[in-house]
Amino acid sequence: MTSTQPAPTGTGSSGGNGTVGIVLGHGFTGSPHSILDWAGYLSAQGFAVSLPLLPGHGTRWQDLARTSWQEWYGAYERAWDELARERSAVFAAGLSMGGTLALRLASRRPVAGVAVVNPALSIADPAARYAGLLRYAVRSVKAVRNDIKRPGMDEQAYLRTPVSAVHQLRRLIVDTAAALPAVTAPTLVFRSAVGHVVPDSSVDIIRRRIGSSRVEVVPLLESFHVATMDNDAETIFARTAGFMAEHGRSPRRGRREDRR
Repeated sequence: MTSTQPAPTGTGSSGGNGTVGIVLGHGFTGSPHSILDWAGYLSAQGFAVSLPLLPGHGTRWQDLARTSWQEWYGAYERAWDELARERSAVFAAGLSMGGTLALRLASRRPVAGVAVVNPALSIADPAARYAGLLRYAVRSVKAVRNDIKRPGMDEQAYLRTPVSAVHQLRRLIVDTAAALPAVTAPTLVFRSAVGHVVPDSSVDIIRRRIGSSRVEVVPLLESFHVATMDNDAETIFARTAGFMAEHGRSPRRGRREDRR
């Protein structure tokens, strides 16, 4: 894949003058670096793009240990609100935890649509469920990073993961899963066939609980978790642009229909 130019701004402000916008959220312990090519592609297509750097990310893992999931979500929501003040339609999108944030925002804002890549509605590591207790005894653990099939790629995530932040992530996941029935906008889900961070149950939860009648799941056969930097990245970019072109004209929320 040929790397595209990054969006005009990659750490918080919106770039581009399009009437349709999109907020892209990065993953847990990562930074906008993992979605810069995605942003660059959409910006080149004429969409206004915003990539908020979530609190506690992009610096040191110790900073992440002092943040809450409400702070992560607040930064993402403010980025969407900023775009929505001047655009006719704004989408919510993200990778991994960024996808979780996008789904939560879609339950609270009139988004034109949702596009998520390997969204986290559950966690593969069974020890994560005990993070609320373990955080008092273990400050950090070795990070699961660079889950990318394509050789030579580096998402530039932290080397350590604070256990207190894992506890916050689990709280975000529980809150978002409960809010899924209120998500009625068209939803595009990209799911890697092989991933070592987020299990298949995350997509199952979306299918069962989401309020939208328009949900499409796109399999990514040649990518691991950080698929926006992997072999199927161009598929993600092109399908997202097409999705936005189709639904950007009508930012109204959809109505849930019986899906059998």
